[in-house]
Amino acid sequence: MIIEIRHYTLHPGRREAFIDFFERENRTALRDAGMLVFGPLRDLENPDKVHWMRAFSSLEERDRIKDGFYGGPVWNRRIEPVAMPMIEHYEAELTETTARFEDFGGRTSL
Repeated sequence: MIIEIRHYTLHPGRREAFIDFFERENRTALRDAGMLVFGPLRDLENPDKVHWMRAFSSLEERDRIKDGFYGGPVWNRRIEPVAMPMIEHYEAELTETTARFEDFGGRTSL
């Protein structure tokens, strides 16, 4: 499984608004596009930072789903115009699970 670990530094004072929008709109849109989503997570050391993760079964699936989502109307009309102005900087780390990977419930696949 491919897991992206995403780190967002938000403009000062925008974290709670970003989290609210993520939980109300963005998470559902990402899941509807076929992504497994975990988060958002508040950074305990930086009040302007949020983390979240998304998972895919393979790199090919990741490319296909991301291309469809970011090229589509939900991102371009509903998500991007609201989310991106709140974000100062973002980074993503691309990881792959190990052969004996376990999630929080002890399952070996998501």
